Amino acid sequence: MKHFRPIHFALSALFAAVLLTACSTYPSDRRTPVPVEYTSAYQEIYGHCYDSVPYAVVALDLYSDSLYLDANHRMQGTGYNLYISDIFVPDSLLAVGEYHSLPDSRQPVVPYTFLPGRDWDGTPTGIYRLYVEQGKLQSIQLLDSGTLVVRDTTNGLIDISFTFYYRNTYGAKATYNAHYQGALSPWLKK
Repeated sequence: MKHFRPIHFALSALFAAVLLTACSTYPSDRRTPVPVEYTSAYQEIYGHCYDSVPYAVVALDLYSDSLYLDANHRMQGTGYNLYISDIFVPDSLLAVGEYHSLPDSRQPVVPYTFLPGRDWDGTPTGIYRLYVEQGKLQSIQLLDSGTLVVRDTTNGLIDISFTFYYRNTYGAKATYNAHYQGALSPWLKK
Protein backbone atom coordinates (compact mmCIF):
# COMPACT_ATOMS: atom_id res chain seq x y z
CA MET A 1 0.00 0.00 0.00
CA LYS A 2 1.25 3.45 -0.96
CA HIS A 3 1.72 6.07 1.66
CA PHE A 4 0.14 9.47 1.26
CA ARG A 5 2.80 12.16 0.82
CA PRO A 6 1.51 15.61 1.75
CA ILE A 7 4.28 17.40 -0.18
CA HIS A 8 3.25 15.73 -3.47
CA PHE A 9 -0.37 16.64 -2.85
CA ALA A 10 0.56 20.27 -2.08
CA LEU A 11 2.69 20.54 -5.23
CA SER A 12 -0.05 18.97 -7.35
CA ALA A 13 -2.65 21.34 -5.93
CA LEU A 14 -0.37 24.34 -6.53
CA PHE A 15 0.29 23.21 -10.12
CA ALA A 16 -3.48 22.76 -10.75
CA ALA A 17 -4.23 26.23 -9.33
CA VAL A 18 -1.58 27.85 -11.57
CA LEU A 19 -2.90 25.96 -14.59
CA LEU A 20 -6.51 26.97 -13.91
CA THR A 21 -5.51 30.59 -13.40
CA ALA A 22 -3.61 30.63 -16.68
CA CYS A 23 -6.55 29.10 -18.56
CA SER A 24 -9.22 31.33 -17.04
CA THR A 25 -10.77 34.25 -18.86
CA TYR A 26 -9.19 37.67 -18.81
CA PRO A 27 -9.98 39.96 -15.90
CA SER A 28 -12.86 42.31 -16.62
CA ASP A 29 -10.55 45.23 -17.37
CA ARG A 30 -8.94 43.30 -20.26
CA ARG A 31 -12.07 41.95 -21.97
CA THR A 32 -12.58 45.07 -24.04
CA PRO A 33 -9.76 45.30 -26.58
CA VAL A 34 -7.82 48.54 -26.54
CA PRO A 35 -8.38 50.26 -29.89
CA VAL A 36 -5.47 50.70 -32.26
CA GLU A 37 -4.81 54.42 -32.66
CA TYR A 38 -4.13 55.55 -36.20
CA THR A 39 -2.00 58.66 -36.58
CA SER A 40 -2.51 59.63 -40.23
CA ALA A 41 -5.30 59.11 -42.75
CA TYR A 42 -5.97 59.67 -46.42
CA GLN A 43 -9.33 59.92 -48.14
CA GLU A 44 -9.36 58.60 -51.69
CA ILE A 45 -12.18 60.22 -53.68
CA TYR A 46 -13.50 58.19 -56.61
CA GLY A 47 -16.79 60.01 -57.23
CA HIS A 48 -19.45 58.20 -59.24
CA CYS A 49 -17.18 55.44 -60.50
CA TYR A 50 -19.72 52.59 -60.85
CA ASP A 51 -22.30 52.81 -63.64
CA SER A 52 -24.82 50.74 -61.66
CA VAL A 53 -24.46 52.74 -58.40
CA PRO A 54 -25.91 56.28 -58.20
CA TYR A 55 -23.77 57.19 -55.17
CA ALA A 56 -20.25 58.53 -54.83
CA VAL A 57 -17.44 56.29 -53.57
CA VAL A 58 -14.53 57.05 -51.26
CA ALA A 59 -11.89 54.92 -49.56
CA LEU A 60 -9.96 55.40 -46.31
CA ASP A 61 -6.26 54.59 -45.96
CA LEU A 62 -4.99 54.87 -42.35
CA TYR A 63 -1.54 54.43 -40.76
CA SER A 64 -0.51 53.75 -37.15
CA ASP A 65 2.64 54.08 -35.08
CA SER A 66 5.71 54.93 -37.13
CA LEU A 67 4.26 53.63 -40.41
CA TYR A 68 4.13 56.27 -43.16
CA LEU A 69 4.23 56.76 -46.91
CA ASP A 70 7.47 58.01 -48.42
CA ALA A 71 7.73 60.36 -51.43
CA ASN A 72 7.21 57.37 -53.77
CA HIS A 73 4.05 56.26 -51.88
CA ARG A 74 5.79 53.20 -50.42
CA MET A 75 5.20 52.21 -46.82
CA GLN A 76 8.13 52.79 -44.50
CA GLY A 77 8.53 52.08 -40.78
CA THR A 78 6.54 49.71 -38.58
CA GLY A 79 2.82 49.59 -37.79
CA TYR A 80 -0.65 48.87 -39.15
CA ASN A 81 -2.28 50.06 -42.34
CA LEU A 82 -6.09 49.90 -42.27
CA TYR A 83 -7.71 50.12 -45.68
CA ILE A 84 -11.45 50.42 -46.37
CA SER A 85 -12.42 50.56 -50.02
CA ASP A 86 -15.79 51.25 -51.59
CA ILE A 87 -17.44 53.41 -48.93
CA PHE A 88 -20.70 54.70 -50.42
CA VAL A 89 -21.37 58.32 -49.45
CA PRO A 90 -24.40 60.56 -50.00
CA ASP A 91 -22.39 63.34 -51.65
CA SER A 92 -18.74 63.25 -52.71
CA LEU A 93 -16.86 63.11 -49.38
CA LEU A 94 -16.99 61.05 -46.20
CA ALA A 95 -19.90 62.53 -44.24
CA VAL A 96 -20.67 62.51 -40.52
CA GLY A 97 -22.74 59.44 -39.62
CA GLU A 98 -22.69 55.71 -38.94
CA TYR A 99 -21.60 53.39 -41.76
CA HIS A 100 -22.28 49.64 -41.87
CA SER A 101 -20.72 46.91 -43.94
CA LEU A 102 -22.97 45.19 -46.43
CA PRO A 103 -23.55 41.48 -45.72
CA ASP A 104 -22.02 40.73 -49.13
CA SER A 105 -21.30 42.49 -52.40
CA ARG A 106 -24.64 41.39 -53.94
CA GLN A 107 -26.69 43.52 -51.51
CA PRO A 108 -28.23 46.75 -52.81
CA VAL A 109 -25.85 49.64 -52.26
CA VAL A 110 -27.12 52.64 -50.29
CA PRO A 111 -25.28 55.59 -48.73
CA TYR A 112 -23.54 54.98 -45.40
CA THR A 113 -22.50 51.44 -46.33
CA PHE A 114 -19.23 49.83 -47.42
CA LEU A 115 -18.12 46.49 -48.83
CA PRO A 116 -16.94 43.71 -46.49
CA GLY A 117 -13.40 42.33 -46.56
CA ARG A 118 -12.89 39.54 -49.09
CA ASP A 119 -10.08 37.63 -50.73
CA TRP A 120 -10.30 38.23 -54.48
CA ASP A 121 -7.97 35.63 -56.07
CA GLY A 122 -5.25 36.29 -53.49
CA THR A 123 -5.78 40.06 -53.32
CA PRO A 124 -7.54 41.59 -50.28
CA THR A 125 -10.50 43.86 -51.04
CA GLY A 126 -13.07 45.73 -48.95
CA ILE A 127 -11.82 46.05 -45.36
CA TYR A 128 -8.39 44.75 -44.41
CA ARG A 129 -5.34 45.64 -42.35
CA LEU A 130 -1.70 45.10 -43.10
CA TYR A 131 1.07 44.75 -40.56
CA VAL A 132 4.31 46.21 -41.86
CA GLU A 133 7.66 45.91 -40.10
CA GLN A 134 10.63 47.93 -41.29
CA GLY A 135 8.89 48.61 -44.59
CA LYS A 136 8.16 44.92 -45.29
CA LEU A 137 4.70 43.34 -45.29
CA GLN A 138 4.42 40.82 -42.44
CA SER A 139 0.71 39.91 -42.45
CA ILE A 140 -2.68 40.61 -44.03
CA GLN A 141 -5.91 40.37 -42.00
CA LEU A 142 -9.28 40.47 -43.75
CA LEU A 143 -12.02 42.12 -41.69
CA ASP A 144 -15.34 40.65 -42.79
CA SER A 145 -17.89 43.06 -41.30
CA GLY A 146 -18.44 45.96 -38.95
CA THR A 147 -19.20 49.64 -38.53
CA LEU A 148 -17.43 52.96 -38.58
CA VAL A 149 -18.77 56.07 -36.91
CA VAL A 150 -17.67 59.47 -38.22
CA ARG A 151 -18.03 62.54 -35.97
CA ASP A 152 -17.02 66.15 -36.42
CA THR A 153 -15.02 67.66 -33.60
CA THR A 154 -15.35 71.24 -32.43
CA ASN A 155 -11.97 72.16 -33.92
CA GLY A 156 -12.83 71.00 -37.45
CA LEU A 157 -11.01 67.69 -37.24
CA ILE A 158 -12.73 64.38 -37.84
CA ASP A 159 -13.14 61.61 -35.26
CA ILE A 160 -13.68 58.04 -36.52
CA SER A 161 -14.31 54.94 -34.39
CA PHE A 162 -14.03 51.54 -36.05
CA THR A 163 -15.48 48.22 -34.85
CA PHE A 164 -14.72 45.37 -37.23
CA TYR A 165 -15.06 41.61 -36.98
CA TYR A 166 -12.94 38.78 -38.35
CA ARG A 167 -12.27 35.08 -37.88
CA ASN A 168 -9.22 34.40 -35.73
CA THR A 169 -6.82 31.49 -36.26
CA TYR A 170 -9.21 29.20 -34.35
CA GLY A 171 -12.20 30.15 -36.51
CA ALA A 172 -13.94 32.10 -33.75
CA LYS A 173 -15.32 35.59 -34.40
CA ALA A 174 -13.03 38.26 -32.99
CA THR A 175 -13.31 42.06 -32.69
CA TYR A 176 -10.90 44.68 -33.99
CA ASN A 177 -11.38 48.19 -32.57
CA ALA A 178 -9.56 51.21 -33.95
CA HIS A 179 -9.73 54.97 -33.70
CA TYR A 180 -8.56 58.01 -35.64
CA GLN A 181 -8.81 61.70 -34.86
CA GLY A 182 -7.32 64.31 -37.13
CA ALA A 183 -7.53 65.68 -40.63
CA LEU A 184 -8.33 63.52 -43.65
CA SER A 185 -5.67 64.31 -46.22
CA PRO A 186 -6.71 63.95 -49.84
CA TRP A 187 -4.94 61.09 -51.57
CA LEU A 188 -2.59 62.60 -54.11
CA LYS A 189 -1.48 60.14 -56.77
CA LYS A 190 2.02 60.76 -58.05
